Amino acid sequence: MSDSMISIDWDFARASAQRLAGSGPKVSSSEAAAAVADLRAAAAAAHAPVAETSRMESPAGSAPVLIVDRGGWTEANLGSMRALMDPVLDKIQSSMAAKVGKSGPAPIPAIAGIGGKIAGAEMGALLAFLAGKVLGQYDLAPQGRPRLLLVAPNIVHAEREMEVDPHDFRRWVAMHEETHRVQFTAVPWLRDHMITTTRDLAVDLAPTPGELAERMTQLAKQLPGAFKEGSSGLAEVFMTPEQKARVADVTAIMSLLEGHADVVMDDVGPDVIPSVAWIREKFTQRRAGLNQVDKIVRRILGLEAKMRQYADGAVFVRAVVAKVGIDGFNAVWTSPETLPTAAEMADPAAWVARVHG
Repeated sequence: MSDSMISIDWDFARASAQRLAGSGPKVSSSEAAAAVADLRAAAAAAHAPVAETSRMESPAGSAPVLIVDRGGWTEANLGSMRALMDPVLDKIQSSMAAKVGKSGPAPIPAIAGIGGKIAGAEMGALLAFLAGKVLGQYDLAPQGRPRLLLVAPNIVHAEREMEVDPHDFRRWVAMHEETHRVQFTAVPWLRDHMITTTRDLAVDLAPTPGELAERMTQLAKQLPGAFKEGSSGLAEVFMTPEQKARVADVTAIMSLLEGHADVVMDDVGPDVIPSVAWIREKFTQRRAGLNQVDKIVRRILGLEAKMRQYADGAVFVRAVVAKVGIDGFNAVWTSPETLPTAAEMADPAAWVARVHG
């Protein structure tokens, strides 16, 4: 979209992210090779216990496992983010073109190019921040083939910081991400549903030029709320009540996925990961012990809300399993209509009553 009135310079975003993310903890070449081999083995070993515990089976070879550094994670997510953002930019560009056609000449290309670089720098900074935090990810890859990513330097940094058993911690992380891989490969419709739902919501949230002034006024009034504990992030400031309801339902699905992965990861138990209880305790302490600046950044970006998804989703999963068993819970994967709503996430019995009668 280099000739657009509004664009993101993705090459500049890539360069900015690579420059800002850093390489991670210092390790020797032999330590790095050993960590990569151990993570690869951990990912392979996670498949059987996840399938047994979740009672979900995914087709063999359905998504590759990639052990990446921060640059590799950035590269993968640039492609995915661009695939999601392009329709958003198209909407804004079309709205601006219509407005320009009525009110005057189009922007000067050089100025539009500067704007693209500014947007690219901002996107690069966001990706760099995340690239230093993410341990693993199941990348839905809207533009291509999905893959499971394990970010080796961040995992090594976390295990050193928490002083946990590296072998067990790597299996614990791999177990969580393998559960996501199974969710999206054992349930054929889920990936397209999530991509379409997320993309449509992003397009709906994008302001037209006519809405922008009103939203900037809202931002001035409500910005302090984005910094408060319990905030869902800066984007919430701009939402209408209808949009907030749609976001709540998308958040419910994400909470389900994250909570289910957390439950499976913990239920696999000490037979596979001997120090699982200690890892969970240390990891919870690590989440709670972030410095104030980190907490504020996470709050603005909505990452603090993501942490709440783990807890909310796990409560829902455990409540449903206690009532109807794991096979009864797995009815959640039948179709988009059987996914829990935001209200049902807070009231698991309501979901059971709707789906099981």
